[in-house]
Amino acid sequence: MVTAAHALLAVDVVTLGFVGGALRTRLIEVAEGAFAGRWAFPGRLVGADESLEQVARRELNASDFARVHLEQLRTFGEPHRDPLARIVATAYLALVPDVALVGESGRYRRARWCDWRSLPLLAYDHAKMAAAASERLRAKLGYTNIVRALLPRDFTLSELQKAYEVILDRALDRRNFRKKLLATGMLESVGRRRGGAHRPAELYRFAEQRLVAVDIL
Repeated sequence: MVTAAHALLAVDVVTLGFVGGALRTRLIEVAEGAFAGRWAFPGRLVGADESLEQVARRELNASDFARVHLEQLRTFGEPHRDPLARIVATAYLALVPDVALVGESGRYRRARWCDWRSLPLLAYDHAKMAAAASERLRAKLGYTNIVRALLPRDFTLSELQKAYEVILDRALDRRNFRKKLLATGMLESVGRRRGGAHRPAELYRFAEQRLVAVDIL
């Protein structure tokens, strides 16, 4: 039952990062209300003197924001999305190259990193948030260098291709992918190799650390 006379404004953060080759997101357990015991994306109400991005940053609590890609996703405002109050939520998408950058918070009973491809039943309308985040990320993979925000500074082409395949949930032709990727000019060789004694892999990094448009897929 909606009890607030006026709508409250909140920010929820969908955070994505790779752990052991799997794309994962940070979820918190809802402590009370109709959705108690379910999992949701972390968020909080917006203060009178805060911008939406300030709230998103405060919720993310990253140790190095220079390495985090943060962008507004969309607003969710169905009247009964939260049975306890009339809350309009603006979702943000955060991409991190290392999930250790995300600070823990004592505000939540439990928090965990969950596989993006096997999410539990989510509270509120957060399944719609997850779908919106997937759609945005997959779309931007095709025309920007956004994947840089999910990788370490130096990486192999195999690691880069694996990131694309995990996000797109499909295999990519190795030869064609690498040929087109190198032709974009968005990568530069580090001048070092990683791997075993037989065929160590060359290391690359993104030539441009800002988000830029580039035709990839």
